[in-house]
Amino acid sequence: MDYDLIVVGGGLGGAALAKALAARGARVLVFEREKEFKDRVRGEGMHPWGVAEARALGIYGPLIETCGHQVRWWSVYLAPTTRYRRDLIETTPQHAGCLDFYHPEMQRVLLGLAESVGAEVRTGVAVTAVVPGKPPAVLARANGQDEQYRARLVVGADGRSSRVRAWAGFPVKRDPERLVIAGVLHAGLGAPEDSVQVLHSPSIGQGALVFPIGRQRFRSYFIYRKRGTPRALSGRQHAADFVTACVETGAPPEWYRDAEVAGPLAAFEAADIWVEHPHRQGVALIGDSAAASDPSWGCGLSLTLRDVRVLRDQLLAKTDWEAAAGAYAEEHDRYYGALHRLEGWFTELLYEVGAEADARRARVFPRLAREPKRTPDVPGLGPDAPNDEAARRLFFVED
Repeated sequence: MDYDLIVVGGGLGGAALAKALAARGARVLVFEREKEFKDRVRGEGMHPWGVAEARALGIYGPLIETCGHQVRWWSVYLAPTTRYRRDLIETTPQHAGCLDFYHPEMQRVLLGLAESVGAEVRTGVAVTAVVPGKPPAVLARANGQDEQYRARLVVGADGRSSRVRAWAGFPVKRDPERLVIAGVLHAGLGAPEDSVQVLHSPSIGQGALVFPIGRQRFRSYFIYRKRGTPRALSGRQHAADFVTACVETGAPPEWYRDAEVAGPLAAFEAADIWVEHPHRQGVALIGDSAAASDPSWGCGLSLTLRDVRVLRDQLLAKTDWEAAAGAYAEEHDRYYGALHRLEGWFTELLYEVGAEADARRARVFPRLAREPKRTPDVPGLGPDAPNDEAARRLFFVED
């Protein structure tokens, strides 16, 4: 056996898992296709429940000391009135704010940590195939040479469009297309740097998010219904249209007065993509490879670290890694299923349009304002928030 663990993908999940296992003496190899990490539109805000996972994995401190930006407040608007401003440090079980960061900086930090504890990291290498089996194998090409590597376990951490997932033959499930999310990096935005801004305009099925990531940089998002008015929001030539859409949703125009576009602008389908039981024949999937949750709700990074922590714990607890990865997959199905249900409820309440949806909100919103405990605490509890039928009826005021 060449390695104990081979990880395909050096993003948050792959790097964190490599660091966690190499630190315990495992022989770990990471393949990352990029040599230099460039800005792309993706999630850069981690909920407090994800911060708990980062702490458990020993990466919270290094991230905060290098590229991380802790955000204390969570401000929610229902256009144009402020609904509430929450102190996350005081009100979450973790006593933590959101952890935001610039993605390329995070990747450099975590891959460096993995190398520092003994993981072998190869960048600029194209993985050409993964072959499930006992043991599984990875085929990779570097400098024109093809090589085969075997390991006790291969982990696909290569994102929403995972090739490992396809090579290993995992059946993929997809939600119907409901929402589209567009994102861009802004510099000099006039929004507060100590608060995540969450804006909803339910009557027109639109939302906007602003995550401060430090040094006057903000990752801005606009969310809209797939079946609504068609919008062209990919490419810098549409930067003004993006701002117009955010202001239309309820964002203050003055936030954008001196803002500059500091990265690409791109729009994506937001529907969930997942596999059931993300392990088979020596190959396990984590992060977006296993389940890419709707980015409109900002849970992707937290879900990735939950995957890493659960898989790490199972691998350290069992000598039979096939059984350990199977136990991880069972647990993954449980907590991802819970998160999927919760996010579906919020999508139904906040993004459905029409007379019936307006009537539902007219009934629900006043009760949620008076009785906030009816609302599942996704930032604080994530998939551990109550998500059974009783919780659904409580949220939709059907009790």
